[in-house]
Amino acid sequence: MRRRSSRPRALLAAAAALAVLAVAGCVSYEAAPRAPEARAAGAPPLLDPTVLYVDQRLADMTLRQKLAAQVMIHVPGTDASRIRSVVERHGFGGVILMGDNVGGSAATVSRLTAALHAEPGLPILTAIDQEGGIVRRLLADVAPAGRALWSAPPSASEAAFRERAGLVDRAGVLINFGVVADVSPDGSSFIGPRTLGESPTASADRVAAAVRGESGAALSTLKHFPGHGASPDDSHVSVPRSSISLEEWRRTHAVPFIAGIEAGAPLVMTGHLQFDRISAVPATLSSEWITILREELGFDGIVVTDDMLMLQRSGLAEYADPERNAVRALAAGNDLLLYVLPGDPRSVGIDPESLLDALVASVEEGTVSQASVDDSVRRLISTRRAASGETGPYRDCGPKCWGESARGQE
Repeated sequence: MRRRSSRPRALLAAAAALAVLAVAGCVSYEAAPRAPEARAAGAPPLLDPTVLYVDQRLADMTLRQKLAAQVMIHVPGTDASRIRSVVERHGFGGVILMGDNVGGSAATVSRLTAALHAEPGLPILTAIDQEGGIVRRLLADVAPAGRALWSAPPSASEAAFRERAGLVDRAGVLINFGVVADVSPDGSSFIGPRTLGESPTASADRVAAAVRGESGAALSTLKHFPGHGASPDDSHVSVPRSSISLEEWRRTHAVPFIAGIEAGAPLVMTGHLQFDRISAVPATLSSEWITILREELGFDGIVVTDDMLMLQRSGLAEYADPERNAVRALAAGNDLLLYVLPGDPRSVGIDPESLLDALVASVEEGTVSQASVDDSVRRLISTRRAASGETGPYRDCGPKCWGESARGQE
């Protein structure tokens, strides 16, 4: 159970932990030094407790456990014990709440989310789509959203998202997949009504304001990178395509993402969007796009895919195999794979254990590098640990922490 008074500090720490890891990497444990007079000459460097915890945790995880930690799923319904049993059985790292999980008030949802955490010092990642307006799971959210904010100053977006994040916080959810950083002047397009501005600059100002508004109450996610507004089509049932150049993208669709990153957004969601002159595959499967996100835009937080089932729904033969899609998404550089699964995952061609088998094989065969897996899990575990508000040493808590089927297997 979370102590309410510590929540804002814990969330700020979760965002800050990613920045610490970006500097510390996997070699140095030095934290910001104390004043010189507080340490004796020749004393060993101070250890950042989160970085040290993460390294100890990683050392105790099998390859299968690490890969399972890179998967976030949806389990339908409001039965917390059922959701938790699925997560623990496979060792998955996160849960996304959809409309069928939200059976009442934020307080009711909070009781569900609190029951999902097996280990107080390492809560699972919980997320929700709470953009407001036409995309909201918590129906008590009546703050303005999307196109309703176009005519208002950025301060209105900051206030709206502060209110929205407060509701997400009261529901006990850590991450909001809620900041639409797309640009689409055409209000009739699929994404148009959900965007925050009619131009790159207008959208950027409101995106940055939204991130500031959510800070301390929810971890903001910018979506749908590299920009859903470049195509009028719906990525839930197709792979939208655009023929714009990289230079044009930099002048337009990149602008709100840059603003959101500079405002401190700790997550970016990649979209199933194909820019033919930049990459031959959708951004979720594109190492080119994730390299641009990391190296050109300077993003060092968590990269999460949009729902991976959407690729299958496109009807394109090259995306019909869910296991191949998962491997390609990890190989591209995503940290977290999102699956909005139905009650019976087999009905959409997914068997969780077979999916993990495929991911393990991809690392063993060299398709996905062990180093990239470790980097991703380091970001994820760091965020989970910092969100707990705890700073003590790591102690192995046994099968309940990583899932019965995941322990002891490589």
